Formats: sequence, C-alpha cells, structure tokens
Amino acid sequence: MLIFLRKRDEQIVIGDGIVVTVVSIRSGRVRIGVEAPANTSICRQESVRASEAIESGRSAIDGSSGSGATEGSPP
Repeated sequence: MLIFLRKRDEQIVIGDGIVVTVVSIRSGRVRIGVEAPANTSICRQESVRASEAIESGRSAIDGSSGSGATEGSPP
C-alpha cells in the first residue's frame, strides 16, 4: 500500500484519468473527491462487501450463480 500525506485541496493523480482531491478534514474525518472517466466504477469498500455478502447469501439459499437471472427469464 502506498501512503500519501495530503492537506486540504491537495491532489493525488492515479494513471491518466483519476484525480483524488482532499476536500476537507474535520473532526477526524477526511472528505475526498474523485474525478474519473465515466466508465470507471468507484465504490466504498463497505458497500462492495455488503453487496458481495448479499449475493453470496442468495447463492447459498437458492443455488443460483448470483447472476440475477431467475428461472424462466432470459439470461
């Protein structure tokens, strides 16, 4: 893991099209802004984990692959 020290309004550039900006720092919380190409998915880690847990639970209950398709519906 690469760790940066940044102050408010300072940025980090990732690759050719992603810019992370420190928007504010208040009460031990850091607000960041992310600029990225429209085809780049940006999610909080806890949201991804929650989605994975839900899909995993569905797969265990109904034996599905988690594709979202149901019996009788087109793939």
